[in-house]
Amino acid sequence: MRKILPVLCLALSALAATAQNDRWQQRAKYQMEIDFDASKHQYRGTQKLLYTNNSPDTLTKVFYHLYLNAFQPGSQMDVRSRTISDPDPRVRDRISKLSPTEIGYEKVISLKQNGKLLKYEVVGTILEVTLNEKILPKTQHTFDMEFEAQVPVQIRRTGRNNLEGIDYSMAQWYPKMSEYDYEGWHANPYIGREFYGIWGDFDVKITLDASYVLAATGYLQNPEKIGHGYSRKEVKHKAGEKLTWHFVAPEVHDFVWAADRDFKHDVVKVDENLDLHFFYQADTLADHWKQMEPLAVKTFRIMNEKFGRYPYKQYSVVQGGDGGMEYPMATLITGHQSFGGLVSAMVHESIHSWFQGILATNESKYSWMDEGFDTYAQNIIMSELFPSKSDPQRASTTSYRNLVKSGLEEPLTTHADHYHTNRAYSIASYNKGAVFINQLGYIIGNDKLETSMKRYYNEWKFKHPNPTDFKRIVEKVSGLELDWYWENFVGTTKTIDYGIKEVVTTASKTDIVLERIGQIPMPLDVVVSYKDGSQENFYIPLEIMRGEKSEKMYSKTSVLTDWGWTYPEYSFSIPRPLSEIASIMIDPSQRMADVDLDNNTYPSLRRKLPRLQGELIK
Repeated sequence: MRKILPVLCLALSALAATAQNDRWQQRAKYQMEIDFDASKHQYRGTQKLLYTNNSPDTLTKVFYHLYLNAFQPGSQMDVRSRTISDPDPRVRDRISKLSPTEIGYEKVISLKQNGKLLKYEVVGTILEVTLNEKILPKTQHTFDMEFEAQVPVQIRRTGRNNLEGIDYSMAQWYPKMSEYDYEGWHANPYIGREFYGIWGDFDVKITLDASYVLAATGYLQNPEKIGHGYSRKEVKHKAGEKLTWHFVAPEVHDFVWAADRDFKHDVVKVDENLDLHFFYQADTLADHWKQMEPLAVKTFRIMNEKFGRYPYKQYSVVQGGDGGMEYPMATLITGHQSFGGLVSAMVHESIHSWFQGILATNESKYSWMDEGFDTYAQNIIMSELFPSKSDPQRASTTSYRNLVKSGLEEPLTTHADHYHTNRAYSIASYNKGAVFINQLGYIIGNDKLETSMKRYYNEWKFKHPNPTDFKRIVEKVSGLELDWYWENFVGTTKTIDYGIKEVVTTASKTDIVLERIGQIPMPLDVVVSYKDGSQENFYIPLEIMRGEKSEKMYSKTSVLTDWGWTYPEYSFSIPRPLSEIASIMIDPSQRMADVDLDNNTYPSLRRKLPRLQGELIK
């Protein structure tokens, strides 16, 4: 036994490593047929769901989301909006005032597993289902459902008759199987924030009055019968006639559609493998949409180059909803806004195709990995669409600093639904998430960051990555150890604050004493500008990084000894007297989100910061 035990241990270790690296994915294949009654804002549907359990676990229950049930007085979404200190102005108490004909609901008429009726219970926006037959690992089961639903008055994302006159924004509209992953079930009640879904295929037929133009996730299968800009031949439809729209969407985790009688439909090519579709009202602001179309093309080209290729052949930008919300292969955005606002909404929601639509992190649990990464990329693209000399990430950093000063900040590890305030959620998820990426470029170098982002996308698309998955990619690319950064900046509300404590000079040298005031340790770029016009960066690696960045941002860089994170001070000498020094500055690039910039320069040169930034080697 003594000889066998080491061999056995090695075998078990190898097996465990394989299990950890094999990120299994559940699969869901939906077939739905919907009969829509626009006069009542109601529809009936059938759903056949082929569910594949790729997990190593045996399932005794399953859960469906019934999102439309949130739009009822007394729902958790209603109560949350009426009791949070800073409610979303689009919601407030509006749900509580809905009449029976204005509410939303999804009612399951029958549900079968492999042909046999099931018992289930509706608990708010979740359908709890007790299985007749256990779902064993590596097996497939078929669920057949009949359901009916009512479209609520448009309040949040989904609904009818929004403020811009769009008839139907159909998001979160069907009974959707909850995700089961390596952490278990994710059957969270819907209170208005983020989503998480199973990878799968959708085959959807929607029958409604032929006067409507419909936009949806997926590829239209019968354009010759539809017309409305989907085919070269225009099709005439009789008054009162119903028309069936047939869409197929492969390898997506959700399905959205919108319908309006006044939609104008344009198609523009990004390249031979990608078409962009635009659906909007032909009103006084239609010119904004026309002007936006080439900028949307440029957005997709930049994203393809910088972050990885968009894998589908189509994407639709659709007027609808209540601001902007992303879905696979499509987005709903409001159209009645300034041109800059319209472009910004289009850019932000389109970029979600990469971070939410394709990488599909659990954005309820890790909202910053979706919204923050998106905001970082949005800032870059907006600066290319509307060139400016200012730092594209500066607004996000300023917003984060203001949140810190407010005392409302909560850790990025907070579940999206559980933030105490909407302000804390939105600034953390969007802006601190963007700061996280921008600051990562400061730690490892922008060149390594660009490589990491593209490698992360290519290795983890369609796999629901988590924060550690991204960290390991960055560590492999940079060669640095980064636990400390994830643990501090993501897991806590600790802050970064470094200062120049003391500058002492002699005839031949200048001694500089730095101090760490904040609780998060960081490597430092300390840039000295000399009166002769030259400049030198004194780079101080952080010991627990186990290495240093190789970025060539400055004309000259001297690498100093590592700074151990527990030491509150660090000293080094410059072999030139203070009389030859014009200024000393910690991180002129301002990629590091230091919360107090007043102590970062010697002497105080904040007025001259733009000039110093201009001296960096781009």
